[in-house]
Amino acid sequence: MNEFQAAVPPAEGRLRAYARLGKLDVYDYYPAIAVALSALLLPAGRLTAGELTASGLFLLGSVFVIMSMVALDDVTGYRDGSDIANYGPDDPLRNKRRKPLVAGTLTVRQALRFALVTAVVGAVLWAAAGLAAPHRPIWTLVLLAALFVVSLQYSYGLKISYHGFQEAFICGLGVGMVMATYGLAAGHFSGFLFVQAVLFGFGPLMFGVYSNTNDIPGDRAVGRPTVAALTSPRGNAVFVGALSAAEFLLGAAASATGLAPWWFVLLMLPVTALRTRQYLVGFRTGDIMRARRIGFRTHRVGFLLLIAANLLAGAEAVA
Repeated sequence: MNEFQAAVPPAEGRLRAYARLGKLDVYDYYPAIAVALSALLLPAGRLTAGELTASGLFLLGSVFVIMSMVALDDVTGYRDGSDIANYGPDDPLRNKRRKPLVAGTLTVRQALRFALVTAVVGAVLWAAAGLAAPHRPIWTLVLLAALFVVSLQYSYGLKISYHGFQEAFICGLGVGMVMATYGLAAGHFSGFLFVQAVLFGFGPLMFGVYSNTNDIPGDRAVGRPTVAALTSPRGNAVFVGALSAAEFLLGAAASATGLAPWWFVLLMLPVTALRTRQYLVGFRTGDIMRARRIGFRTHRVGFLLLIAANLLAGAEAVA
């Protein structure tokens, strides 16, 4: 038995292994649906059956599409060796059970079969969402199709994340999920909601860049060009700091220009405070994985505040 095999945790049930492959414990994209629907709740005071049905189908389809995406990501990461490097015995901070192929609880063939089945189910559910929706603007249907195709090409097929677009995709997926839900339910574009969609997308992005910082050796070894892998430690710290500042500045600009209510930037200040703490823990203290965990908490606070912003704006419209 070699050192890596000795470090692999004991085998677990097949169903749990598939749940880990699909990353069902990471739900941070799915509240996009609640953010979008909260913008429609007031002043009407309720959501129609069509809005709820379409949104529910889109949410369920999103779960399956994302499960397929992350399963394909695991297959690629296992095949090129980056997951073995990032989750191997030299990195005790990463939970090897989260990578069933590395842990030996699933085979590549099983993972590919899982990815195919979940992709098909996701496509059917998203098509059903479009058919059930009270509105079907062209831009929303195009967005749905693009989300599906691009998600499955994230690290498989075209391997978008291996060609310098990883950070943009992580944010863009969140933006797309918010806007697709809103388009199907409301039937029109909203500038204020688009600002919220970008801020929502910043949530996964801002724990993703910390993961990339931790994964520099493995990503460099396989030529995965994340900003962290391409730049110096100082350059990466500047990049993450710039993203953190941009998140605040977007909300401030929206409030200043009237695209968002004047109080929106103030409402989002808890996110700014947590983001500052995240940066200091990661790049001043040097505890990248703890900073990554703060990023999850920051995102969860953030989307709750976005929902609150929509309810407050709706209440103002009623008054």
